[in-house]
Amino acid sequence: MINGETRVTGIFGDPVAHTLSPAMHNAAFTALGLNFVYLPFHVRREALAAAVAGIKALGLAGVNITVPHKEAVLPLLDEVAEEARLIGAVNTVVNRGGALVGYNTDATGFLRALQEAGFDPAGRPAVVIGAGGAARAVVVALARAGVGEITIFNRTLSRAAALAELVRAEGIAAAALSWADLTGAGKKVVAQAALVVQTTSLGMHPQEEDAPPVPPEALGPGQLVVDLIYSPPETRFLRLARAAGATTQNGMAMLLHQGAAAFELWTGREAPVGVMRAALENVLRSTFEVQG
Repeated sequence: MINGETRVTGIFGDPVAHTLSPAMHNAAFTALGLNFVYLPFHVRREALAAAVAGIKALGLAGVNITVPHKEAVLPLLDEVAEEARLIGAVNTVVNRGGALVGYNTDATGFLRALQEAGFDPAGRPAVVIGAGGAARAVVVALARAGVGEITIFNRTLSRAAALAELVRAEGIAAAALSWADLTGAGKKVVAQAALVVQTTSLGMHPQEEDAPPVPPEALGPGQLVVDLIYSPPETRFLRLARAAGATTQNGMAMLLHQGAAAFELWTGREAPVGVMRAALENVLRSTFEVQG
């Protein structure tokens, strides 16, 4: 029951109506008997500074930060954790007695998702498709986990090159190739990768037949193919990878585990991952039943 002692958490974004996080976090709070609540806050770009100040003014326990604010929020915080600074984005803010500390739990969430799939990236070759914010979290996570080498494919080669340079600064071999190389010289690189991670929005509902131009014959047994999209639960890219014999994982696992990491930062308690997973699955199932 919400009362005068309820701790408030939430998410700042624009748009924010589609977020699945309230269902996941409120189910977790209930399961552990915590007097917390999680709410979505529609925050436009021009209102971000005022909204962040409101975390202190209203005594919120913390918030998640989603698009388009993950980068813009950095200078508004009192402290930013090293990993978030390296990624260049914050997705979780914790109010520590009036000091706002920014974290990025996407990297942690991605590694926990790989662990759930039984995959250890240490010493193994990886391919990352895309070079946006999600890709930055993925490559930093892989670099910190000691991946063997990373090849980044992106439409704008300069963005892939900048990301590859970030990885090399962490002591990991990295290369940047253009989007066109996926069907050319890069095809062999994809085929030799143990891990292929698709980080772009291609294939997201409702454009579900879109997919990056990866030749299906470059995918196969022995590979883990991850698509960070979770709506739909299986993208065209994952269908092609599964048909080729690869092990596949959608973005729900990363969404779940980055949320669990944020929950732990706010509460100091171990997240009830099973409860959070069930809440996410129920929301996604309901969403696609309605759409169907």
